[in-house]
Amino acid sequence: MLRVGLTGGIGSGKSTVAGRLAEHGAVVIDADRLAREVVEPGTPGLAAVAGAFGDDILDAAGALDRARLAARVFNDDAARTTLTSIVHPLIAERTGQLMAAAPADAIVVHDVPLLVENAIGPAYHLVIVVDAPVETRVARVVRDRGMPEADARARIAAQASEEARRAVADVWLDNGGWVDEILAEVDALWADRLVRYESNIRLGHANQYGGPRLRSYDPAWSAQAERLIARIRAGIGDPSARVDHIGSTSVPGLPARDIIDLQLTVESLDQADAFAEPLAAAGFPLAPHVSQDEPQDPDDRGKRLHESADPGRLAQVHLRVKGSPGWRLALLFPAWIRGEEGVLEEYRGVKERLSALYEGDTERYEEAKEAWFAEGASRAQEWAERVGWRA
Repeated sequence: MLRVGLTGGIGSGKSTVAGRLAEHGAVVIDADRLAREVVEPGTPGLAAVAGAFGDDILDAAGALDRARLAARVFNDDAARTTLTSIVHPLIAERTGQLMAAAPADAIVVHDVPLLVENAIGPAYHLVIVVDAPVETRVARVVRDRGMPEADARARIAAQASEEARRAVADVWLDNGGWVDEILAEVDALWADRLVRYESNIRLGHANQYGGPRLRSYDPAWSAQAERLIARIRAGIGDPSARVDHIGSTSVPGLPARDIIDLQLTVESLDQADAFAEPLAAAGFPLAPHVSQDEPQDPDDRGKRLHESADPGRLAQVHLRVKGSPGWRLALLFPAWIRGEEGVLEEYRGVKERLSALYEGDTERYEEAKEAWFAEGASRAQEWAERVGWRA
């Protein structure tokens, strides 16, 4: 099963995206719809809300007067917290039931307006954010919901900022144009990424990796690494686990293959093996081979390697025992390249020369780099001792 989080601010057109994904066969779980279901007349949820806020939040028929309740909690943090404490556990329980009922090969799209605000992005294999220019969103809300413009702007201002949404977005869909444009983007996303991603997770396959072609440094690599780190921690159930962004993509200004390398620190290889199943479920199956763009252990038996199942974001997760030589080198080399004057330029030259020489042959490219790493190990250690670097 592939778990996809879908979010976007009011007026972004998120429902258009959800509807198209449903047409393709996605199991869509609408958090707003569940929020209404759990407080329908006769439910324990409605009784609890009325008990907390009084019967005046009910209409003449005994149903929840949503407008009156919204006015009560909009500018009252304590009241909003009380409402959340009642409703959210009920929504979570129902969401869990629907996810458990989905087929094993389902692509489950969880439509959650407050995904960013509630910091639940790491719970999904992928997060899709739908956005549109503010003026477009205001016009849609006024037109489609009959909301006064001032209220629409206040609602938008109270929600997560574009910066906060971009930080959690694996996929950013700009829905400010024609409907046909956003539908075409969703169609391509479904065929090229979501279907393949689900299949890879279900079958335990990592995505296929290409040759040693280099890309210019991409500042987005850092944010992408942070999202993957959060998913790894959520997957293994340890929010404090040490996971470091390593390898060439962790060095600003250094060209690299478009593969995010991460190192998960473990206490033992037994612990690494215990993480194999939860990591695979989180989208990082055990790799059938060892190939990476960073210093290797003297003995490959000294680590475990997992690779991303996501066709749209290649990544490798190296599980190494804390204090082992390979663990320390994986942390030391990027620090040295970042910190020692001239080393970044030197390594860039090595990478560019070897990438051109062994185009399409990853194995020979990696082998050729080992000479530079072998010579650099002593230099890196000297630098570490000189500046007092510690892993």
